[in-house]
Amino acid sequence: MPLPKHIREYVERKLTDYRTKRVPKHVRDRIKVGFQIRGNSVTLFEERPHFQNPSHWIKIVVAQFRYNKHNGQWSLVDADPTGIFWA
Repeated sequence: MPLPKHIREYVERKLTDYRTKRVPKHVRDRIKVGFQIRGNSVTLFEERPHFQNPSHWIKIVVAQFRYNKHNGQWSLVDADPTGIFWA
């Protein structure tokens, strides 16, 4: 189920602002923060050059949030059976 339009627009504004403030200008060519919205989930990730091959960028998932349309609340996905959201 996709996010309601007004929630999606809010998330896009907030996370665009967050990634602009999070990464200092002098390292933006080496570190990027991004997000992906899919259905009712928002995944926050970091991108940086691979240490052995700097021309290849890798994506590191930082967190995933899920929106519950029934109660209007967000949850942080912390169940991590595959180790993708290592703590």
